[in-house]
Amino acid sequence: MKTMRAARLHKVGEQFQVDEISVPEPRPTDVLVKVQACGVVPNLHNVVAHYPEWFPFLPLPKLPAIYGLDAAGIVEKVGSHVVGVKAGDRVYVNPGLSCGSCPACRRRDNTNCPAYTFQGYFGFGPGSQRIFEDYPYGGFGEYLIAPATNLVQLPESISFEQGARFGYIGTAYAGLRKASLEAGQTLVIDGATGTLGLGGTLCALAMGARTIFATGRNKELLTQLKALAPDRIHPIALGEHSVHDVVMEATDGFGADVVLQCLGPQAPVSNVLDSFKAMKHGGKMVSVGGVSDPIPLEPFPLMCQQKSLIGSLWFTPAEGENMAAMADSGTLDLSVFEHEVFRLEQINEALEAVNHRHGGFTNIVINPTLV
Repeated sequence: MKTMRAARLHKVGEQFQVDEISVPEPRPTDVLVKVQACGVVPNLHNVVAHYPEWFPFLPLPKLPAIYGLDAAGIVEKVGSHVVGVKAGDRVYVNPGLSCGSCPACRRRDNTNCPAYTFQGYFGFGPGSQRIFEDYPYGGFGEYLIAPATNLVQLPESISFEQGARFGYIGTAYAGLRKASLEAGQTLVIDGATGTLGLGGTLCALAMGARTIFATGRNKELLTQLKALAPDRIHPIALGEHSVHDVVMEATDGFGADVVLQCLGPQAPVSNVLDSFKAMKHGGKMVSVGGVSDPIPLEPFPLMCQQKSLIGSLWFTPAEGENMAAMADSGTLDLSVFEHEVFRLEQINEALEAVNHRHGGFTNIVINPTLV
């Protein structure tokens, strides 16, 4: 039987170890993908080191488990019922899996499935364990199987390393779509220099946003971000300026059309409220970040000013295809990333490297083909 190397976690709080396991066989509607690159999620160390203290509501797969959320690679083999995909295709594997039969899935609203699960990461409900058992292979292995419906075709213009960043770019892109961002509009991206925030900035530029107020604490990163589009990106240093005051002055008191909330778990809620106040009447704030404390919103702006706070989880394969098309056409610029590539045996070093990355510009990747 053919075997492969895979980095597996055997116990929460311990390091990954590389094991030799059998190469999976795709079922009729699945594909077998040879992984060429898999992004290392910045939050992965916290998930596997502090579970369940930090994330009791996000079920993890039974151990030992293969992690690896954002995998890109080459189709090696297709199941007997798969059409439209062939061996040799370059693909990104969208890890969002659902049960396929609940009311949400029957409406093709898979991200709202109560058992929605990230292959190679964590789940969102008690039904996730069944999905983990059906698809136990993450991107930190030489091969994985996935449903053919979860694939995003990658044109030659997109490298596998860039494709391995699609998860965070896609999360931001789906949030902007839920906010109904239109060309010529103004938005605030909170936490714009982070992994999520940079993806949101790149997507907003590609979607035609006229003005982007980019918030962050690291002035060097804010300067680098502004250089991407000096006439359209306006940095706001958190802690030095009120987002509300800056935006209102710049928009003649009108406010921003959209806020994309990309702040991390430790960010103060006051930042969220500041940006919420900076929105125009009818504005939409979409949260794709991880602010952990409760957000106390007054009912008056929600009703009389018709402001909205919307949650957004991940993105669909169709949205991934949109992103690939935008990148191939040159409107979505993926050249800004600084790739740091590690061998599979260096998985623990890669997790440590996350703590020293250059904000969202660094893209830390595992390449299982390297020996």
